[in-house]
Amino acid sequence: MPFDPGIGWATLAALVAAAFDAGWVDAIVGGGGLIQLPALLIGLPASASVPTISGTNKVPSACGTASAALTYLGSLGVRWSSVVPLVVCSAIGSASGARLTHLLDRNQFTPIVLAVILLVGVYTWRRPELGLASHVRFTGRAATLRLCGIGLAVGLWDGFIGPGTGTFFVLALVSVIGHDFLASTALAKLANLTTNASAIVAFAITGNILWGLGLAMGVANLTGGYLGARTALTRGNAFIRKV
Repeated sequence: MPFDPGIGWATLAALVAAAFDAGWVDAIVGGGGLIQLPALLIGLPASASVPTISGTNKVPSACGTASAALTYLGSLGVRWSSVVPLVVCSAIGSASGARLTHLLDRNQFTPIVLAVILLVGVYTWRRPELGLASHVRFTGRAATLRLCGIGLAVGLWDGFIGPGTGTFFVLALVSVIGHDFLASTALAKLANLTTNASAIVAFAITGNILWGLGLAMGVANLTGGYLGARTALTRGNAFIRKV
């Protein structure tokens, strides 16, 4: 699907700015879609379908997430025994979720996004010590099963709805496994990159991506993602929790 001619230059500039902000936030703690997707809901014409909005949103999300993931991998060591089950199950969940987007119309989609924004904020605010230190509770097979469950559940959400995916990955890894925010964010970037790529394939096959707009926002999201990851690595867990 080509770039939509109904999008004016002012709207394009606003969407690109939102993508930069989303990339910065997403690289630090996830949830950049809580900025980017509402911006697309406001900016795109009323005729844009939910699959088109979701598909276009995945392109800049993938660009920023890839930038952040590479930055984290270059500075932090990750346990590949944790990465593999999380990533594989995330891809399965995301591809499945993308096939469900046709079940929602736009009037249902918007209030779900707004409710998620509120729930994420309340959950984190009520747990002041969450993620400030690492308290790993599961290893081996027990950890693998839980990582698979996290990947399937959050991946399904990402493909179906989208916003808050990175935050859900981070909060699940902190709350269930016991990682601190920095380690959880690094793992979340790899999982989220997988869910984005999987969803893009599914949406591209059905022609539900505005590629011109998606790539323009992608450059901004990538830049924000790089700067956000560098900031998180410099400032640490307490800063990540505040964001």
